[in-house]
Amino acid sequence: MKRLKYLGLSIFALFSFAPLPVLAEPSRLEFKVFPRYTDSPNPFADCPTSFSLVETPRPYTEGSYTIDGTASLGWLAKGFRIASVDEFSVTWVAQLQPKYRKCVGTAKISKVNGEMFEYHSHLLMRFMKGSAYLTLDMTGKQDANDLTAVIMNQNVKNGNPVWTWGGTD
Repeated sequence: MKRLKYLGLSIFALFSFAPLPVLAEPSRLEFKVFPRYTDSPNPFADCPTSFSLVETPRPYTEGSYTIDGTASLGWLAKGFRIASVDEFSVTWVAQLQPKYRKCVGTAKISKVNGEMFEYHSHLLMRFMKGSAYLTLDMTGKQDANDLTAVIMNQNVKNGNPVWTWGGTD
């Protein structure tokens, strides 16, 4: 009986110190919109001032990292489709909602989880000709080994852009 007690304690101790998988928390990417000067009396009124997207890191895998993203932007534009893809970028396009059809401008990541973001914005948006163009661009986005990060998946789900990208660590 004493042996079982020690065996039980040993198993408990072993699992108590075993590393647990880390659950990745989503990151809220806040974008600031920069209207372009136009003939419009108030270009700021034609454009949204900001919007947010979500990226979620997958649980750690030795030697690499993977991040999934989604852009639920139905309030801004609808019917996203993939407009172009190359080795380093993907661009989705959709028609702007009537309220924003006159918007001409650009947007980039300005905050991540409420903290100022002053790094390379791998996601960019343009507003022009009544459409919204969301671009995921790995140009200049290096990983820990100075390799260019890779887009592993790009798609549209329920009318919204979804993607996966990653790199080595």
